[in-house]
Amino acid sequence: MAEVEDAGDFAGVPDGFQRLWTPHRMAYILGDRPSEDAGAGTDCPFCAAPDKDDGEGLIVHRGTTCYVVLNLFPYNPGHLLVCPYRHVPLYTDLTPEETAEFAELTQHAIGALRRATEPGGFNIGMNQGEVAGAGVAAHLHQHVVPRWAGDMNFLPVIGQTKALPTLLEDTRQALLAAWTP
Repeated sequence: MAEVEDAGDFAGVPDGFQRLWTPHRMAYILGDRPSEDAGAGTDCPFCAAPDKDDGEGLIVHRGTTCYVVLNLFPYNPGHLLVCPYRHVPLYTDLTPEETAEFAELTQHAIGALRRATEPGGFNIGMNQGEVAGAGVAAHLHQHVVPRWAGDMNFLPVIGQTKALPTLLEDTRQALLAAWTP
């Protein structure tokens, strides 16, 4: 659990900062995630998630060719990912059927987030390739990030830390209740 504590001092001089400890993020920071050349299967989190039950896999909706999952490392509460089941790296690798469902599930994700969390806006996009910022470059995924006025503060910019006010499972349950086909 994250904890805020008073700033320590360096050589007897307090620095004026408080600390928000998030040790659970070290696995991600240290690179315990698939590389760009990760193969399909258990090495790929987006191939492994559909093999788990929905709660464990953080899955919000399963379609025919694509599914929607909560981001394990969200920028904001409700940060969703739309993923094809098939292990492909690029948007241009999708079949016409996958492309249609990918777009449809993105629209449904926006609708569910609006009903469940009433955001003021959204960031929607995908980073293709590690150099473009993709954390899991080997398996295509589109981010749907709800945004609120004032949701960005100094923590992510200065402290490389994001404070999230809700648990992933609580967010998943709210989205499940708000999801409509």
